[in-house]
Amino acid sequence: MKNYRTPFNSFIGAWFMDEGLCDEIIYFYNKNYHLRTKASIYKNSRLINDQSVKEGFDLEISNNFICYPFNLYKENLQKCLDLYIKKYNFLNNIDRFDVNTPYNIQHYPIGGGFKVWHQENSVSAPNRVLVFMTYLNDVKDGGTEFYYQKIKTEAKKGLTLIWPAGLTHFHRGIISNTQEKKIVTGWFEYTKEKKET
Repeated sequence: MKNYRTPFNSFIGAWFMDEGLCDEIIYFYNKNYHLRTKASIYKNSRLINDQSVKEGFDLEISNNFICYPFNLYKENLQKCLDLYIKKYNFLNNIDRFDVNTPYNIQHYPIGGGFKVWHQENSVSAPNRVLVFMTYLNDVKDGGTEFYYQKIKTEAKKGLTLIWPAGLTHFHRGIISNTQEKKIVTGWFEYTKEKKET
């Protein structure tokens, strides 16, 4: 997989998936548009809609859903994870983690996005180890901004990012005023299954 250069000490890994796979996921989203919900956030352990914080739509995908094109997406995501673990090999020494919960296709209209700084761990989701995100389309004035790392990644079709879920990686969407943005995003979480020794 083609690498997208990020500083080693940022703990942000980035590789490109095939653009055709992105097109297939967008086709799936468009075909199942009626199943989407308004984007929501957890606040004080409650799920709420607040467009001043996050404006867009989510289409939830079961982590056990292995039909096309998500069987190929999960295969490619595993390749990205393998490259991430190769880059940061101490991950081999922690408990087993995987995509154990549903993940989302997220659709942000022009002017929409996750607008505030946030991180991915919470009281309601303490087992998140890493975050993954794939941009499904190019957005010239969009992307993701990481606060402490002082990094802005471009919204490039197929670009897949993996980064730690905790408080070291506060981030927010770069809001586009010219284009909509579609992504796939979710988490690698600790499993109950013990790691083999």
